[in-house]
Amino acid sequence: MIPEAWRRGVVAVVGLGKSGVAATRLLAREGVRVYASDASDHPYAGDTLGALRTLRGVALDVGRHDLAQIRGAAAVIVSPGVPPEAPPLAAAREARVPILSEIDLGFRALSGSGTRCIAITGTNGKTTTTALVAHLLRTAGLRVEAAGNIGRPLADIALQNDRYQWLAVEVSSFQLHDSPHFAPEIGIVTNLAPDHLDRYASVEAYYADKQLLFRNAGSGDVWVLNGDEPAVLDLAAGAPGRRALFSLRRPVDAWYDAAARRLQLGRDALLARAELGLLGDHNVANALAAALAVREAGVTPAVIGEGLRSFRALPHRLEPVRDVGGVHWINDSKATNIASTVVAVEAMDRPFVLLLGGRHKGEPYTRLAPLVKDRCRLVIAYGESGELIERDLGTGGKVSLERGTTFEDVVARARRAARPGDAVLLSPACSSYDMFKNYEERGATFRKLVEQM
Repeated sequence: MIPEAWRRGVVAVVGLGKSGVAATRLLAREGVRVYASDASDHPYAGDTLGALRTLRGVALDVGRHDLAQIRGAAAVIVSPGVPPEAPPLAAAREARVPILSEIDLGFRALSGSGTRCIAITGTNGKTTTTALVAHLLRTAGLRVEAAGNIGRPLADIALQNDRYQWLAVEVSSFQLHDSPHFAPEIGIVTNLAPDHLDRYASVEAYYADKQLLFRNAGSGDVWVLNGDEPAVLDLAAGAPGRRALFSLRRPVDAWYDAAARRLQLGRDALLARAELGLLGDHNVANALAAALAVREAGVTPAVIGEGLRSFRALPHRLEPVRDVGGVHWINDSKATNIASTVVAVEAMDRPFVLLLGGRHKGEPYTRLAPLVKDRCRLVIAYGESGELIERDLGTGGKVSLERGTTFEDVVARARRAARPGDAVLLSPACSSYDMFKNYEERGATFRKLVEQM
């Protein structure tokens, strides 16, 4: 697992969240000297930093990065929350220091353990699909853990010497970019849409990183692909391995029978749509993708159907909060891009008030205009992107729109505007960093304000 060059030098770990702490501990256990740093004075894993300081060969910097140390490192291990343009990564690239994700480190440490891997990527639906895969495998009685961007870091699993039959690993485009050794037996691509244009020079560059899921593909691997999206099929073109398709539109390996309102696995009926406790057609697609992947892992359709019936929505992903005075409040704070908000809006089966805003990510909001023009009672725009949203959606008066100030003001405006039978949908289409430390805090604040009504 550990290259000899690492043992002769120092490995830098950038970012001290859960992943960075796990990577530091794993490297220290292997006898590697580590320089670990975080730009924040209060890293997410702050409570565990004291224990890191006691590890032999570990030097910590909190609130700063020593770029000279990083330039001289044998390698850099990067946590998933660190943007690719961050100064320590730019310094490493300039000095031609290899940059690897924590997922790559953990995957290499687990090689030879007998644990197999289902990797899930795509623009939207990754976390829900990863949770579905893990839930369905557990329903079948298999030892499984959800890991990567959801659940535990792979480095922590390797560190604890835990033994699982399967790992369900959520991987982002940034992680794939820095994971040259990652080689899952089964891979899922949920969908593709423009995203992270604040970090990528083009959509093509973003898709190119997604395509790295297949870089170590072998003839025995299986790729579960969205059969309704040509861009997804193009992404896997030429990769060794077998394709298995899911679709909302036509009979393929896993598909939705709209006439019968039933989820199908080939000719096998899985469950009625009404039995799937998730809002929106996109979640039907996520369920089909997960079902197809776990069938490839040996789970029977009967057990898959049982698992789908018992699965519940994850927090911040079209999560029903409560009804207040006949108004249904929905927390979709995880919608940090336009494509996510599109699927949330399309899932609405009643008039609704849409809360839209935060930090802009580079894509215009005009794509939402035809969707909200008729069915949306009011759009409340807020945060750093409020002016852009007003410009893109409010021009010509085609969309009823207000500007909010504080987040409390936004929720109060929504309460005044909504009528019995309506929904209020928090689906911001933006990152949360102008007002909150992450989308989870934004969603939790929304939930708290609704529960106080």
